[in-house]
Amino acid sequence: MATRRRWPYPLDDLRRLADLLERASRRIGRPIYLLSDEPYRRILFDGVRFHSPAEAYSRTVVTYSYGKQLLAPGMRIGYLTWPPTMPERDRLRDDAFIHQLAAGFAFPNADLQHALAELETLVIDLDGMQRRRDRLVGHLRGLGCEATTPEGTFYVMARSPTPDDEAFAEGLSRHKVLVPPGSIVELPGWLRISLTASDEMVERGLPRFEMAWREATGQSAVGAPAG
Repeated sequence: MATRRRWPYPLDDLRRLADLLERASRRIGRPIYLLSDEPYRRILFDGVRFHSPAEAYSRTVVTYSYGKQLLAPGMRIGYLTWPPTMPERDRLRDDAFIHQLAAGFAFPNADLQHALAELETLVIDLDGMQRRRDRLVGHLRGLGCEATTPEGTFYVMARSPTPDDEAFAEGLSRHKVLVPPGSIVELPGWLRISLTASDEMVERGLPRFEMAWREATGQSAVGAPAG
């Protein structure tokens, strides 16, 4: 059965959400602010376009981190922003600045601040990630495994062949395949497979994954990988 796309949200859906929030704000007598966390907005496949809620709702606060687009999560640099249509945006800017100071001078170092113009133009190899996504999903489904085809982000979600995803993840580790169980991200019964590994790592891992899958499902093995 085809499933409705959940992310990125179409602009029409965001406009309907904006209308709902405007009506709710009038009903309760105070504005409702929407926080949009967008570090994955550039990690998109298949020509999909991302729309921010800020395009439809003026009281949207956007958070962004360069750690995803650069595949460098340890480099803590990003920003808060909001559309020019937001009422009282100057007050919100001042409040955010005060909180940065109160949090212990929560600013990126000077080198990163000066590098922002160059960082803005860089992004990881999206074509390579899309290629790995297609390779993984095709192989997993060939085994009879239910797997998502993400339109963005770093992960393919695959359903565990047994209800205990943690136990299956342990079985994978014995075959030298490291895949976190979905239960650690509140998706029990699933696995979260990363697309950020190299092509070589993916090709090396697929036959090992297949062996663990066949063991878990009681199918006959088709041969052990070397090394």
